[in-house]
Amino acid sequence: MSGCAQPLPEDRLNYVGDWRSEDMQLVIFADGRVEYQRVQGGMTTSIHAPLKDFSDDGFTAGLLFATTTFDVTVPPHEVNGAWKMTVDGVELTRKSD
Repeated sequence: MSGCAQPLPEDRLNYVGDWRSEDMQLVIFADGRVEYQRVQGGMTTSIHAPLKDFSDDGFTAGLLFATTTFDVTVPPHEVNGAWKMTVDGVELTRKSD
């Protein structure tokens, strides 16, 4: 599946990282892979797929017709030394290396 991934464009490299909240983890790799897990209402949703494209308000990951769109309402930005972004209504913080 990683063979289908395309590296992130230069202007989107700030998305790369391990982003987390209490019930959500989103890992975006520079080579274009996405790993996502969210626990909501006792159910867990997981995705491991190549990133297909970016839009002005998010990005899409998946293969062919099996895709997931992530709504980014607040893009990556730094707040008091911590990187944050809001995806699908959840504020995520990038985990430090």
